[in-house]
Amino acid sequence: MKKTRDQNWQMSDTYRIGVLLALAGGFLDAYTFLCRGYAFANAQTGNIVLMGIQAARGEWAGVFFYLVPLAAFFAGILVAEMIRKRYKMSQSIHWRQLVVVLEICILAVAAWIPQGNWNMAANAMISFVCALQIESFRKINGNAFVTTLCTSNLRSATELLYQGVQKKDRGLLTRSIQYFGILLCFVMGAVAGGLLSIAFGLPSVLFVCGLLAVAFGLMFVK
Repeated sequence: MKKTRDQNWQMSDTYRIGVLLALAGGFLDAYTFLCRGYAFANAQTGNIVLMGIQAARGEWAGVFFYLVPLAAFFAGILVAEMIRKRYKMSQSIHWRQLVVVLEICILAVAAWIPQGNWNMAANAMISFVCALQIESFRKINGNAFVTTLCTSNLRSATELLYQGVQKKDRGLLTRSIQYFGILLCFVMGAVAGGLLSIAFGLPSVLFVCGLLAVAFGLMFVK
């Protein structure tokens, strides 16, 4: 099957980009949980559960605290789609590279936002970044992947493992291993996020800017 320009022009759908983005995704969840008031950057399901707990307690300020990143995540999906529609056929730069640049800029600002009352703003910015990523990077080597969450990848990895063993199909087993690899990278990112957040505090999120900068550079390779 003939490749489209979007597939052939650069390597945004390759495994190495997926590894970098999964590391970034795990890091950001650990960072916001430890440094930004026990919220999640990626795991909006977790934020919804925590928001429900706050509502059950009648703590409406807490409800709003978790509602804000949810709204920011919603906005990030919309903006990613707008960027894709506007720049998909650009000859000078790939639209996903624009998304990565936007992510880097937002995280660089969030790194210097004070804790306390400003945590809500920082969480909103980081959730917005995660929404940009989850909407823009959906596939690795043609397979559907999520670089900011684990549940769907774990399901796919386990399903492919079972099918690969049952059918003695190395292709399916290879795909399963790739999913487990992305899961491992997410965990490694979370470990790094935990350690660096404890050691360096708020500026530690700049480490993710470095990962994204590497991904941006790699996407110039055809």
